[in-house]
Amino acid sequence: MKILFIQTGGTIDKDYPRTSKGWAFEFGEPATTRLLTKLRPRFEFEITTAFQKDSLEITESDRLALAKIINDSPVKYIIVTHGTDTMPETAMFLQKHCPEKVIAITGAMRPERFSNSDAPLNLGMAIATVQVATPGVYMCLHGMVT
Repeated sequence: MKILFIQTGGTIDKDYPRTSKGWAFEFGEPATTRLLTKLRPRFEFEITTAFQKDSLEITESDRLALAKIINDSPVKYIIVTHGTDTMPETAMFLQKHCPEKVIAITGAMRPERFSNSDAPLNLGMAIATVQVATPGVYMCLHGMVT
């Protein structure tokens, strides 16, 4: 089994500012990279970035680009890290545009860099979901899969 992880931004991927006197969080490398390093999974995986945006800034063009990455990939199992504000809209979009894939969308209420982040649990749920689910789109957050 191989899983494709796709970063789109959102709180899960936010990092501390790199600039001095920075006030806002910035997007850095995918949080998935750090989490999978700790997990040391037995499955094959690939990590790619579609874009790095707050989910309120995601456009129809962004969603089309994300669907193209998913559909162009030979990998059947997909996990998308995403901001929570517009996750349902992206899930519905992908359900329509990527019917052959098993897709789990997840994110976090606190950045993965925070010690009290929900990112590890949410990503773990997404990994479990794609392994047992049928083709479709699933949101994995707060101990729930919907």
